[in-house]
Amino acid sequence: MTYFTSHSMDVPSMHQELVRDRIRMLHREAEEHRRAADVVRLRRARRDVERASARLRHALLRLV
Repeated sequence: MTYFTSHSMDVPSMHQELVRDRIRMLHREAEEHRRAADVVRLRRARRDVERASARLRHALLRLV
């Protein structure tokens, strides 16, 4: 009987730990998605800067 009582008290604790693990995993996944989105934004910004720089060079060459 002691075993059963002890076991039934462990189940909510195990469930809570599983829930905490899932929450941690979701937070890690969200952080990975944010980082991936940041990389995409950074690449797009660099590409935009390169295009603007090329347009500026082209415009300056037309002035000379």
